[in-house]
Amino acid sequence: MPEPPRADNRPPYTRIASHYRDLISSGELARGVLLPSISALAAEWGVSTATADRAMKLLRDEQLVRGIKGVGTEVLGLPVSLSTGSDRHDRSTKTQSTWGTGEKSSGHTAGIVAAPDDIASVLGIAPGDDVIRRSRVYRDAHGIVAHSTSWIPAEFAQVLPELAESVRLKGGLSLDLIARATGRQVARRMHEEGARIATAQDLELLELETGTVAAILVLTARFLDADGEVLEFGVDLGAPGRTRRFTSEEER
Repeated sequence: MPEPPRADNRPPYTRIASHYRDLISSGELARGVLLPSISALAAEWGVSTATADRAMKLLRDEQLVRGIKGVGTEVLGLPVSLSTGSDRHDRSTKTQSTWGTGEKSSGHTAGIVAAPDDIASVLGIAPGDDVIRRSRVYRDAHGIVAHSTSWIPAEFAQVLPELAESVRLKGGLSLDLIARATGRQVARRMHEEGARIATAQDLELLELETGTVAAILVLTARFLDADGEVLEFGVDLGAPGRTRRFTSEEER
């Protein structure tokens, strides 16, 4: 015999926020939809306007909604899930764009720099040797999604000088351009996911205030050619609160 449903003893504002959070997560409430006014929410749930407003504040703090003065509370939808370098490579192959749904990139910078010790080890070069460093910031309606850096062997700047120029590449990712110009294509990909407390440099790259204590996801990807030579090493720093989402189909 099934157990009777348990009473929900959570505070009313938590229950209201959870109700709308579930509707947003399921997609039933799409981006741009306006939620009922605070007074309407209070009447519907039988609570005070202060309680209804507290529920909406929870959703605003989670960046699921935003308040528009004189209009109401607008649904922003779920934040964009973090993409690995492999995800962006797959996306670029199909669309010639690394952007996920709702994303844009900005702050494209590039140049030839001295390879830091850890990057030199990955690329199989000596510390201080020349390496191409390309970086950009991915954003959505909620703010920064991730800061992304690509480390590329300097030899490719000879045939593709645009790799070392501070502009958004045209025609796909750097890997796409390298494949077309040299015939060296990605034969194997190795990616890792980890987390750490943001360093001072991480905070600067993610445009967070100095001294902020926050956990961030760190996604790395190595792209190797058929000979096992590294074509590129990518590092994505996910902004605090960003997650990796996966969807899988169950076999029947």
